[in-house]
Amino acid sequence: MSPSGTKRPLVLSAVQTGITHCNRCPRLRTYCQDVGRVKRAAYRQDTYWARPVPGFGDPAARILVLGLAPAAHGANRTGRVFTGDGAGGSGDFLMSALQRAGFANRSTSQRADDGLQLTDVYIAAAVRCAPPANRPLPEEVDRCLAHLLDEVAALPKLEMVIALGKIAWDAWLKLLVQQGVALPRPRPVFSHGAVLHLGTLAPGHPGTLAPWHPGTLVGMYHPSRQNTNTGTVTPAMYDAVLRKVRSRISG
Repeated sequence: MSPSGTKRPLVLSAVQTGITHCNRCPRLRTYCQDVGRVKRAAYRQDTYWARPVPGFGDPAARILVLGLAPAAHGANRTGRVFTGDGAGGSGDFLMSALQRAGFANRSTSQRADDGLQLTDVYIAAAVRCAPPANRPLPEEVDRCLAHLLDEVAALPKLEMVIALGKIAWDAWLKLLVQQGVALPRPRPVFSHGAVLHLGTLAPGHPGTLAPWHPGTLVGMYHPSRQNTNTGTVTPAMYDAVLRKVRSRISG
């Protein structure tokens, strides 16, 4: 059932398919389709995905990695988040770190059919359509929260969320508030390496249609070229946080 329904699908594939048919944000849908028609010269022969991009990864994941939004000529082209934004781009930076931590089988992410497999990790974006100038409007982030809730409901083993940047951090906190989770005061602020223990909702909580939520939120800087090229975030910084993440998940 769609995000506006009273019951949420429990099958991840159904959730992912539903996301690809979303038309809630006309500005974003128009932009994605326009980018797919005009194309970048380097990708002139490609058929752009140009639709909302669902998450991907391990259905048994204990870790959700939450990014910002698809790149206009990356995931909006390939149909897979953090995929196709050029050699050394954010996708390669993230997958390389995940491979070093033992969560991915390869260090690059350039095509949806490249054989990339994630273990214990599922990757999604706070906003499912590429926004102009990579800046979604607050109301567009809000409209996408229902998709995130659907995916969480279909990922029953989640224990932890890694928010890549402030927008992803704030989106997750807003989703939790909507679902009846009381946040600490003052409101937790994003920073790289921040760890916030939130507890979980009891099954059947009247404020939620999902059975529970992961109890730990971790902050990491987004692996954008602006951040990686300026040294704002480095491979060593990612490695340090991911080592802590691996040590915290159960089992």
